[in-house]
Amino acid sequence: MNNFGARDVDVVVVGAGQAGLSGAFHLRRVGLVPGRDFVVFDHSPEPGGAWQFRWPSLTYGKVHGMHALPGMELTGADDARPSSEVIGEYFAAYEERFDLRVQRPVDVAAVRADEGGRLLVETSAGNWSARALINATGTWDRPFWPRYRGQESFRGRQLHTADYPGPKEFAGLRVVVVGGGASGTQHLLEIAEHAAETTWVTRRPPVFREGPFDENVGRAVVAKVDERVRLGLPPQSVVSVTGLPLNDALRAARERGILDRLPMFDRITPTGVAWDDGRTVDADVILWATGFRAVLDHLAPLRLREPGGGIAMDGTRAVRDERVHLVGYGPSASTIGANRAGRAAVREIKELLERAPALV
Repeated sequence: MNNFGARDVDVVVVGAGQAGLSGAFHLRRVGLVPGRDFVVFDHSPEPGGAWQFRWPSLTYGKVHGMHALPGMELTGADDARPSSEVIGEYFAAYEERFDLRVQRPVDVAAVRADEGGRLLVETSAGNWSARALINATGTWDRPFWPRYRGQESFRGRQLHTADYPGPKEFAGLRVVVVGGGASGTQHLLEIAEHAAETTWVTRRPPVFREGPFDENVGRAVVAKVDERVRLGLPPQSVVSVTGLPLNDALRAARERGILDRLPMFDRITPTGVAWDDGRTVDADVILWATGFRAVLDHLAPLRLREPGGGIAMDGTRAVRDERVHLVGYGPSASTIGANRAGRAAVREIKELLERAPALV
């Protein structure tokens, strides 16, 4: 405890999803002790990161590209179980196995520059003074809702992917699904089995990708996203770079006309949506599958953002403050990317700690 009532640690990790747990694992691996040298805060009620909030119909077998956390495989999972349960249990077992001592639920309100070159982390569990920060807050808590004329006049229901309850709730209803990403297409295919009618609208024509997502494609995708964040621009959605993988379910849906996409509507009416060319669609529900934005407001006091609106990054490190590492942001916003970023961030943080010994 320092003179200002803040507990001293070397590193604070904010978030205990894939990225945060990866970072915590590698901190422990280089010799830092959980609870003494570093702390992990998570504002969610249970282990599992954002996975614990996924809709029940998203079973583990439908999850694409879930990579194991470092040091412990996920084995024997039942593909028919909800992914929220499978991954929540896996994360809980992981935290216990490596004794990561995640503190939850803890809200991080702000991170500020402190005296002596340290960072002051203000939380609902008190204030903490750290020499470095791993920020792994993801995007789930900041759903993006576009604004359109007449939105407040709609007499039906509007909801976002973050609140998606599963397809059966839309039985017999006319549903407009907005968004061309993976979530939007998954929702659309599910809802079409129960709804009276579905309409799919996207800002850009969807691009369906044939063939495997191999290592060469993966490197090209990461390079494109990395280029943006190095320039201080907000990261693009993954699908905008990769396209939608064309699987058997999507092929069948396309043949049935479910994926007959319409361009984005121009306004919302009390009974549906409308285009300026005179076309209208009646709807009972508008489902906004329009993605999420990075949760970074607590870092605002550090003034890390560039004029382009994003945080300029060099690898995982914020260009404006070498003490701050963003893991699971930009090119590392995937399960395998988060694993690699956790390792890279800890490597740089270890060098920082060795270069600038703690004050005694």
